[in-house]
Amino acid sequence: MGTADISGVRAFLVGLQERITSAIAELDGQPFVADHWQKELGEPLQGNGITQILEQGAVFERAGCGFSHVRGPKLPPSATQHRPELAGAPFEAMGVSLVFHPRNPYVPTVHMNVRMLAATPLGGGEPVCWFGGGMDLTPYYGFDEDAVHFHQTCKDALDPFGGDKYPRFKQWCDEYFYLKHRQEQRGIGGVFFDDFHELGRDQSFAMVQSVADSFLKAYLPIVQKRKDTPYGEREREFQLYRRGRYVEFNLVWDRGTHFGLQSGGRTESILMSMPPLASWAYQRQVEAGSPEDRLYKEFLPRRDWV
Repeated sequence: MGTADISGVRAFLVGLQERITSAIAELDGQPFVADHWQKELGEPLQGNGITQILEQGAVFERAGCGFSHVRGPKLPPSATQHRPELAGAPFEAMGVSLVFHPRNPYVPTVHMNVRMLAATPLGGGEPVCWFGGGMDLTPYYGFDEDAVHFHQTCKDALDPFGGDKYPRFKQWCDEYFYLKHRQEQRGIGGVFFDDFHELGRDQSFAMVQSVADSFLKAYLPIVQKRKDTPYGEREREFQLYRRGRYVEFNLVWDRGTHFGLQSGGRTESILMSMPPLASWAYQRQVEAGSPEDRLYKEFLPRRDWV
């Protein structure tokens, strides 16, 4: 992928970040704070980015959306487990990643990430380019119509690129966002793909753009529908407890977090996905037949939503 192609990917990602944060700020009534950063000379990675963060808003307790564009002398292990021939190769990576933690427990947490990696084989030759990304929803209280809407929007974004894409990427998402130590899904999933280049560079990038551009359509209607739902201490306590699972997944299993930390990325930006508050309890039980019980029995088990 040449310099001109990479600049086109960068322009799309920067614009994507701006469109999403503008829409969320308008909904919340509070602007994002933009932190422009540049890696210092001598650090393992070189590059720059923009971390945009909204904290203690009316709708979102914490909403982080980051763009980064970095170069490094050698790919870390988390990026080459499926590409051993590129182990230690110099690379370039860019992407947009977001996690929004709502204040109201009836509004689900959401994650979205789209990215491109390009690496030059150590023995020489053309750079190898691939894409990854997806989005997934983590409700605290489940609503069938919200889950169907989210998954249908993901499917609509992928269908132009082949009818196999949504089923494959939905299953991949279910398998990826799984807390193995809990034997439990993180949420109701969505779509996820990695190491993707099978459509060729241009069409693979077009697919990534389609997924990214569908994010607001997938998430905003759910927020608008649930953000004013009355709630009390019980719902808030359960939300904080379930947020603990989110923290566990991001620190223990998430390849993106591991890639950023292993490659010498910017820690503050990598960990902006963490909720501002979370809690843990020893062997916490939920009441049978309760809305909390319904989350475990009807929403967290893997199922087809569309």
